[in-house]
Amino acid sequence: MSALARRARIGKATLSGLENGTRNPTLETLYAVTAQLGVPLAAVLSGPAAEPIVRGAAVSATLLEVFDDADATYELYRIRVAPGPGQLSPAHQPGVTEHVTVFAGVLRAGPADAPLTAAAGGHLRWASDVPHIYTVVGDEEVAASLLLRYPRR
Repeated sequence: MSALARRARIGKATLSGLENGTRNPTLETLYAVTAQLGVPLAAVLSGPAAEPIVRGAAVSATLLEVFDDADATYELYRIRVAPGPGQLSPAHQPGVTEHVTVFAGVLRAGPADAPLTAAAGGHLRWASDVPHIYTVVGDEEVAASLLLRYPRR
């Protein structure tokens, strides 16, 4: 457990609390742990739900569907991004890509060192095996879909 906590860059007490069900994880924490375990986020969630399952510094995500094909596992989320300082998400395992379609607002997202911007009706795609950000441009909350693609190993 110590090695996993160290690799995920979270405290051992945090990881222990997650394991025991005594801590409520943030989106960033779940991504940090699942990336080190080499599994999709959905592997640690109970399944699709009507209410937001996880919240991060700026993003709330509702898992809508998990599906597989011969080459990958896909997770489809409805996300909302709140105005403010934004969210830095840790890198996923190699080969993972994120696809965001914006329904309302203007979103800046993607690799932390080269983010992309899209308004309502726009689409963003990036390799998310590097730290990446989600930030609202302006004062309007962003509503979007997020599709994560985890390639088979």
